[in-house]
Amino acid sequence: MSNTVLQLPEESLLQVINHYENKQIAAKAPYIRFTAKLADTVVTVYKSGKVMFQGAGAEREAARWGSASPSAAKTASTNGDTLPPDFVKKSVLGSDETGTGDFFGPITVAACYVPAEGVALAHELGVKDSKQLTDDYMRKIAPDLKEAFTYSVLTLKNDKYNTIQSKGWSQGKIKALLHNQALKHVLRKIAPEKPDAILIDQFAERGIYYKHIKDEEEIIRENVLFSTKAEGLHVSVACASIIARVAFLEEMDALSRKAGVTLPKGAGKIVDEAAAKILLKHGEEFLQSVTKVHFANTKKAKDLAKKHWR
Repeated sequence: MSNTVLQLPEESLLQVINHYENKQIAAKAPYIRFTAKLADTVVTVYKSGKVMFQGAGAEREAARWGSASPSAAKTASTNGDTLPPDFVKKSVLGSDETGTGDFFGPITVAACYVPAEGVALAHELGVKDSKQLTDDYMRKIAPDLKEAFTYSVLTLKNDKYNTIQSKGWSQGKIKALLHNQALKHVLRKIAPEKPDAILIDQFAERGIYYKHIKDEEEIIRENVLFSTKAEGLHVSVACASIIARVAFLEEMDALSRKAGVTLPKGAGKIVDEAAAKILLKHGEEFLQSVTKVHFANTKKAKDLAKKHWR
């Protein structure tokens, strides 16, 4: 039996669960978060953050979310490319994204350049892996980061997201295009200075990433490195992650005001219930304007709304 194992961030795990939810079967152990059975593949999400694909279609299904060599005992690298010595002290342009696993709200991507002489300042401003920080704390320090460092942040709002997703664009392609664009913006701002390296928080294998953006006029390739958990490898990615997160939160604030309720994050049951209430109050067109329509939450919200009217 062919096995492929990926280590994925929480947002990607939520997306995996959402994608295979209609194939869900009962989990067989307490350390298993989610299991789905396809015709030729079993997908198991572990509480550790790993996802195992087992069966004839393992490599195919795993390729939707990342890359790992199919092997009965091998897992995907959590480090990605080998980084140069003293990488944490170098001048690096980092990029990261958020919002991909949330039903409500946009996808945001940010790139941030932290020169070698600014690494200590970033830490003084309170930067560390954004997964260790609260949303309120990130809101507090983001303005200082924007003032101190050169950055670019892109917000793909729901209407545009739904339009291009309906044309067959995967989230991987969407994210790759946004990362490339954000990196391009920052490189133009800091020119003629160049970073020692560019570090992308890895969501796809290098070859897949560049395949996604092969039709772009300008593709950033020089000194580009990919790594998972990149927020902990250089402060530039942590800065980018914080800036992206705050942009996401600000758009969620705007959408909440538009909806008249505080929109919940994620893609769980509370999200289904909130979406059903919005559907009943504002209608389907409005719901589509604040959500990622292709998520399974759309159908769940409709089903909940129908029960209300029975």
